[in-house]
Amino acid sequence: MSDLSYLKGYPENILLQARKLIDQNKLDQYLLKRYPQCHDIVSNERLYEYSMSLKKCYMKKAPPLNRVCFDPSVSVIHHALGINAHITRAHGGKLKARREIRIDSCFKQCPEDFLRMIVVHELAHLKEREHNKSFYQLCQHMEPEYFQLELDLRLMMTWQQIYQTNLYIKD
Repeated sequence: MSDLSYLKGYPENILLQARKLIDQNKLDQYLLKRYPQCHDIVSNERLYEYSMSLKKCYMKKAPPLNRVCFDPSVSVIHHALGINAHITRAHGGKLKARREIRIDSCFKQCPEDFLRMIVVHELAHLKEREHNKSFYQLCQHMEPEYFQLELDLRLMMTWQQIYQTNLYIKD
């Protein structure tokens, strides 16, 4: 039986479907059929522009965002796929506040739907700090397929954990 640690908390029927796809070696086919190609957002500048366009569309009144970047240390250090940081520094007797979003660099090589899901998740933290009902309602407002994308992202991570390779990197 495969390790389904990324799927903890899902109902048994979802776990059974995932196990069946894994046992039949069809999980990769399922994911590649639904999400056939990677995006081309690989620089921090493009990621910032992408994030800001979502923010401007859905969260005009949210606090300003100073930086959005890919950060390879996010998952290693914080056991997360993205981080929403609020940084306050003293500068010349004044406090300077900055808001940053850091996205795991694994999202450079994945379908745009997964990148959008994680950016939406981190943008929602600008308004809702906790993972509560309001937070997930905001995520669904910005991305109606949020919960399906989250599940499919977890399935992709499960596949990558089993085979120790990125599904979207062609050899």
